[in-house]
Amino acid sequence: MRRVAAAALVAAALAAGALTAVPAHAAAAAQGHSLGTAGCTATACHFDVPPGTYDVQVLLGGEDAARTSVSGETRRSLLPETATEAGERAVRSFTVDVRTPEGEPAGPVGSPGLDLVIGGSAPALAGIRVTPARHARQILLVGDSTVCDQPGAPYSGWGQQLPQYLRKGLSVANHADSGESTVSYLADERMWGTVQPLIGPGDLVLVQLAHNDKTTDEATYRANLETLVSGVRERGGRPVLVTPVVRRWFSADGTLNNDTALLVNGLGVDHPAVVRAVAAAEDVPLIDLTAKTKALVESLGVEGSKSLYLYDEKRDNTHTSAHGATVYAGLVRDALVAQRLVPHGAVRHT
Repeated sequence: MRRVAAAALVAAALAAGALTAVPAHAAAAAQGHSLGTAGCTATACHFDVPPGTYDVQVLLGGEDAARTSVSGETRRSLLPETATEAGERAVRSFTVDVRTPEGEPAGPVGSPGLDLVIGGSAPALAGIRVTPARHARQILLVGDSTVCDQPGAPYSGWGQQLPQYLRKGLSVANHADSGESTVSYLADERMWGTVQPLIGPGDLVLVQLAHNDKTTDEATYRANLETLVSGVRERGGRPVLVTPVVRRWFSADGTLNNDTALLVNGLGVDHPAVVRAVAAAEDVPLIDLTAKTKALVESLGVEGSKSLYLYDEKRDNTHTSAHGATVYAGLVRDALVAQRLVPHGAVRHT
């Protein structure tokens, strides 16, 4: 793909509402600081950029009514489906994290650069601009398979769906990885050893690890959480502890009041209770996702809650569908706003 466009040429392309290739000499002048619409088709775009954080502005709409969404990299939802009337144009912006590996830390490296997919029930992309983000705040995610950027359908982690709820200026750097416990995440240099140096002053670091701490004793689990909290603070970041999403495992009385659903391991370690205790002792913000997802799943009942998980597809009551991950990401968004960890105006309510 050709490198493209100085900012003025991109602005002109957006104003014209067209996907226009930009001459190579303009690309050289831009020195990689601003990219335009070369490399886009009606349904996909590729930008040759190095790892970093980028602001993306899209111009949506066309001659006909349209409904357009944007995803990117490893199946991350970046912009929710946006409706435009016939002849209408809508400008939307978001900030995206580009990294290597582009998905799970222990997963494939992925393709270099930034790859975006233009989706929705009737997609219409009229223009796009990608520029390095100068003042973005990161939300880094430390977690397991219920959080991570899942590489293949029908799986989806809530961290994979969270970016669509955030406006320009907030990026999600999802370093969650399938199969990780607090023990393995701290021990693997690809995990915490890579994440900690990336934390900057004011960045949020959301930690949800519990599902795979099946043989971790309580003292070790608590100490590991404390290590993660102190490690975030050493870098000037702000740790946020998140209790694990429930397993969809109903008791005979129609509740989730059992050890399997509520993440109590074989040693009797009540993971959500320990997370809550560490948050209180260390004065760390807490998102009680166990309580929130429990209430939601119980309210939907045995049948209604199936769509949140991969029960129909895989008989899986632990991992979420794209729908379930989106709903759970919405719970995280609401908690971040309610606790004033992010401003109300920095999120989308769809």
